[in-house]
Amino acid sequence: MATLKDVAREAGLTVTTVSRVLNNRGYISDNARERVAMAMKKLNYRPNELARSLQNKSSNTIGVIVPHIRHPYFAEMISNLENEAHKKGYKITLCNSQGRDDKMLEYVDMCYSNRVAGLVLFSGAVDASAFERLDIPVITVERYVDTATASVECDNIQGGALAAKKLISAGCKHLLHIGSFTDLPMSADSRVVGFRQVCAEYNIPFLEILTEVVQFDAMNYVDMIERTLREHPEIDGLFANSDVIAAQALQICRHLGIDVPGKIKVIGFDDSMIAVATAPQLTTIHQPIKEMATMAVEYLDKAVEGKLVPKRTVLPVYLVEREST
Repeated sequence: MATLKDVAREAGLTVTTVSRVLNNRGYISDNARERVAMAMKKLNYRPNELARSLQNKSSNTIGVIVPHIRHPYFAEMISNLENEAHKKGYKITLCNSQGRDDKMLEYVDMCYSNRVAGLVLFSGAVDASAFERLDIPVITVERYVDTATASVECDNIQGGALAAKKLISAGCKHLLHIGSFTDLPMSADSRVVGFRQVCAEYNIPFLEILTEVVQFDAMNYVDMIERTLREHPEIDGLFANSDVIAAQALQICRHLGIDVPGKIKVIGFDDSMIAVATAPQLTTIHQPIKEMATMAVEYLDKAVEGKLVPKRTVLPVYLVEREST
């Protein structure tokens, strides 16, 4: 079995240089990278990740913990995170907490025990004290936690305000906002704050309903939406906290014979792939998912190197108008 020394000898480089290439640390010329890659391929050399992690006290792995892996928003975010991590020489370990606090804590402990370089956490309701004992970078996405290293969020207040302004400018007089369940304050809660502010400014009444955990887990909001639209036929403008909810609202409108956008106008949030797969296509608030993933990995990488990173970063959003309005 080939060793690091064998690779160095084959590549005509020092063991130190080969080690820097494998760990993606310090300046390394393209020529050196190519020579190491060719030598590894020729010798069929595979780095011993466990040995490297023990030697370096951490691995080149990032723990990523999400509450849902089938949801289009998280699927797209995970894809972008993996891509950005790979660019910086990291692999990811993906954990699905399914929205359960106990499961998320188990995954935090597992990742920490396996010497991950850092953690990227999504909107979990775990108490902030869970991160105080960790001596690795913890980057939160769409939730601000004071004890975390940094948080990356989108401007949820701006998103809610943009949705309300669009519906009102389109002539809607009776609005519905479908929000998200929560036990702890989350960034997404702010979407209704911006929505309320605009409705108050224009003196437009609106109804607010909250989803439940079981609906989020199953990604099924059909019964709730149908019941609400049947009980409130006056609703002519709907803003949902996700494209998944908004897409199902379109389905229910079709089932009930409610014309979209003639009788009711619908706006989602995220601008995920589902927004262009509906009929009519969905007007939505674009969340900068790629940019958020890039920043999360960049901040983690800088924190690993001992550099200072912004405690809280909030990125702007914008409305993408399609056929549902």
